[in-house]
Order: sequence, then C-alpha cells, then structure tokens
Amino acid sequence: MKVRLVQHGVFTVIEDVAEALVQPEEGFYWIDASPEELEKLQPLFHLHELAVEDVLQEEEQRPKLEIHEGHYFIVVNSIRFDDEEIFFRAVNIFLGKHFIITVTRQKVNELRTVKPVLWEEEVHSPDRFLYHLADLIVDNYFTVADRIEDKIEKLEEDILRHTKKSHLNEIIGLRSEILYLKKVLVPQKEVLGMLARKELRLIDGTLQKYFADMHENAVKVTESFDTFRDLMGNLREAYQSSIASRANEIMRVFTAVTTIFIPLTFITGIYGMNTSLPGADSPHFGTTLILVMCGLAVGTFLYFRWKEWL
Repeated sequence: MKVRLVQHGVFTVIEDVAEALVQPEEGFYWIDASPEELEKLQPLFHLHELAVEDVLQEEEQRPKLEIHEGHYFIVVNSIRFDDEEIFFRAVNIFLGKHFIITVTRQKVNELRTVKPVLWEEEVHSPDRFLYHLADLIVDNYFTVADRIEDKIEKLEEDILRHTKKSHLNEIIGLRSEILYLKKVLVPQKEVLGMLARKELRLIDGTLQKYFADMHENAVKVTESFDTFRDLMGNLREAYQSSIASRANEIMRVFTAVTTIFIPLTFITGIYGMNTSLPGADSPHFGTTLILVMCGLAVGTFLYFRWKEWL
C-alpha cells in the first residue's frame, strides 16, 4: 500500500495510513492499494461493504458508478494489447471528499503515467485526479484502436497477396477480440456519460464539460470498433473469395494439363496395340511419333495461352 499526500501535483509519502483519515489543510490523499489491503481500509474510510465485496470477488468487473454515503465507487477498465490478445485491467476507484483510493489486481500503466500529469497540471483535488486518470485510459483506447486498424490492414494485404489457411484463424481470433472489447466499451461509455451529465456532490461542476468531451471520445472509439467488426466480415469474405479463386486456378491448370495429354494418350494407345499400323515399320517411326506428340502438346498449350485460358 502506498499513501501519498498530493498538493498542487507534488507528492509526499505518508507512512501511517491513519493520517489520511483527517482532511489535510491543502490537497488530498491518494492511496494505491491491493484487494487484500482494501479490507484494512474498509473500516477506516467506511467504504460500502458491497463495493468492497465486488473488488475482492470479481477479477473482471463491468464499468459502473455507484453513489454511497461519503464516497463514490467507480470502476473503469484499462486495456492492454500485446498484438495477440486483448487484456482488461479493472481500475477500482473509491472517491471521497479528501481522498481517492485506487485498487488494482495487476499493474496498470495509466496509474504510473498519471503522476507526471498531476505534477504538470498541479492537481489539488481528488475529482481532478479522477478526470486525468480516466482521460489517460480513454486515450489509450485510441492507441489500441490504431494498432488494431494497422493489424487489419496488414492482414488484408497478406490475404490479397498470398492466402494461407492460418489467415482464417487470425480473422476469427481478431474478430472475437474486437467483439469482446466492444462489450466493455459500451458500459464504460455510459459511466463517462453519467460523470458528464449527472450532478455529483463530490465532483466539481466545472469538470462536467471535460467529462463530456471524454464521453464524446469514448463514443468515437466505440463507433470505430463497430467499423472494425464490419471490416472483419469483409476480410472473411475476401479470404473465402481468394480460396475459391485459388481452387479454380488450380483446377484450370489441372484441366489444361489433362486436355494436353488426351491426344498424346490417344496416340500412344493406338500404337501400343499389338497390330500392324501404318508407318510402324519405318526406321524413323519412333522419332517422328515423339516429334508429333511434342508438337501437339506445344500447339495445345499455345492455343490455351492465345485464348487466355492459362
């Protein structure tokens, strides 16, 4: 557990968490804790038992905003994308008048990158801390969306150049990740909308327009993932079309080869019979027959090329 007194963006480490129970003359307390440490904080800050129970029992939580006496319980989800799989990291936030408690099970990059933002903006209240943290999380959605868009474009290019069976697994996997991500984005967008529209006693009214702008960004990201879902459908159709075209190309080559060998098989079949046929007694019969067969094969091939069948 880390307890910090934040005054105009300047951090002061506090050794005893009991000091955070009393409102400081300036600034606010930021307590960064694990789920296990939250049990110790519950009686000290009178955190609602249902909110604490959600944090302790549910690893993946739906984004939400709960209003309790003396504090709010807010859940937002951070995204981590490693080019293979999308991971969600629930950020549980208890917002009070003079404190903010963040609880996570895994490391969340936004909790690390928010520190220089707090210093630069000289943040002096917990509601502004909440705004900057949520803003970083939403901005990261745009970064993930750009990476997914790049991956879709690369996959499309690979399919058009040379289709492989592995491409279908990539399409199905990426589409599932996009649908999963959209499933979380929708309730998160609703939470940001509540922060933008609802009058909340612990959040300064001047922040509503900033939360409204953040909500608009969340809407844009959600819409972009709707587009990605449609693009994945187009990619699947392109894959199936490419596979069908490739199969047709292979069958066309096989058909041409078979057609070329039909007259050759016919000739060898006739002259392979145990009967006396015209020209069979000639000393140059074998050479002549081979030249005729080669001429037929080349002539058939050139005819196919002229007709653009090959």
